[in-house]
Amino acid sequence: MAIVKDLAAKNHLKLLENQVFQFDFLNDDFFSDKLPKSLQEILKDEEKRKKLIIYINPPYAEAGNKAKMSGTGEHKAKVARNNKVYETYKDLLGSGTNELFAQFFMRIYKELDGCIMASFSKLKYLNSSHFKKFREVFKAKFLEGFMVPADSFDNVTGQFPIGFLVWDTATPPLKPTNTLNLEVFDSLGNFLGYKTFKPIVDKVKNINEWFKAYKDKRDYLGILVCDAPDFSHQNTNYLQNHKGTSHLHYENLTPTNLLIGTIYFSARHCIKATWQNDRDQFYAPYDDAFQDDSEFKSNCLAFMLFHTQNRITTAQGTNHFIPFNEDEVNSKERYSSHALLDFLKGEIKEPKKSDSLFLNAKKENKPLKFSPSASKVFDAGKEIYRYYHTQDFTNRPYNANASLYDIKEFFQGRNKQGRLNSPTTAKDEYYKQLYANLKDALKDLAKEIQPKVYEYGFLRE
Repeated sequence: MAIVKDLAAKNHLKLLENQVFQFDFLNDDFFSDKLPKSLQEILKDEEKRKKLIIYINPPYAEAGNKAKMSGTGEHKAKVARNNKVYETYKDLLGSGTNELFAQFFMRIYKELDGCIMASFSKLKYLNSSHFKKFREVFKAKFLEGFMVPADSFDNVTGQFPIGFLVWDTATPPLKPTNTLNLEVFDSLGNFLGYKTFKPIVDKVKNINEWFKAYKDKRDYLGILVCDAPDFSHQNTNYLQNHKGTSHLHYENLTPTNLLIGTIYFSARHCIKATWQNDRDQFYAPYDDAFQDDSEFKSNCLAFMLFHTQNRITTAQGTNHFIPFNEDEVNSKERYSSHALLDFLKGEIKEPKKSDSLFLNAKKENKPLKFSPSASKVFDAGKEIYRYYHTQDFTNRPYNANASLYDIKEFFQGRNKQGRLNSPTTAKDEYYKQLYANLKDALKDLAKEIQPKVYEYGFLRE
């Protein structure tokens, strides 16, 4: 406030001394000595409120904490809950209570109805499942708006959109707008087009809810880790050996639901996350049409097996995801598990009818067939596996059961923080070329999977 008063005193801002005041929007009473009397009179008058414009740049803080999500920290204590507005409107905000800006919005909408509200904020309240309850209450009329990348602002980092949206909060509530079109600009102010937001998730299950129908508590081959169903949480969707301790969702992958899991994985990773699609949601498919698309399902399996988010490693237990038999890669020893190889050949025991969620004798208990693009991924991957098994292990431990992740660690090593080094930093030039070939093949396969993701409804325009 001192800065604003100083600017006003120097005539850099056209404000009088008494027009600058401090007010705790989440705790203070509108009709107290915290607000100038002249402003209170406007707030009390319904007609005058219609001419009132509230411009806010609320904090982006939220109670959630990425360190907590990853199991290395705690949620930010009291960041969004130690205030009067939270206590008043928590039942109307639902999961949106974690966001301070949502609390600003709700107080304005409920207590200053009739005004025009214009705000810079994150955009998750437009279509996120966490804001479903919020949208049931907030029925203001959208007037216009635009979005820019977050790093357009000083001291803000991250690849996510910040929107400036203008709302008419007139009473009684106006008919809600189900489709919002925002102008899109880059950080230099160049116009890029339009972005449409639809709260489809209010009427359609998200992809996480869909996958829950295929839960299988039997012995698992691996664990699919997942988080909120949007692009901003792409990095928290990966495959690993066992359940972890992070605040995430862990789903068993068994021979029964493996292909469903690979569809989930591929739908979420075949399109690169950007600041523009950061808030796009993943949904349950339109229907079961994808069930009859054997090539699509097989291609998704190929994509998951060789993707960087496949973190299966023998350091955590048995590797059930070896895609090539011993003869194909010249392994020096027998594998501990042939589960994936049996799956690829269709040698799967038929579950009881009541337990069968996906596989059946007619469709899936036969060798899987792949498209040419997927076959190229397997070919590129095989060269990497084969090259690993040809190495000299005289002075190094040999791992016949090595996963792709293990092989990457072998050639790339780790940095001081314990993370895998980039493939481009590997000392073995031939390995670098083999891995580059695999990346290119995966990109081509991703392009083949992408239109199917929209066709079946996992993403929607």
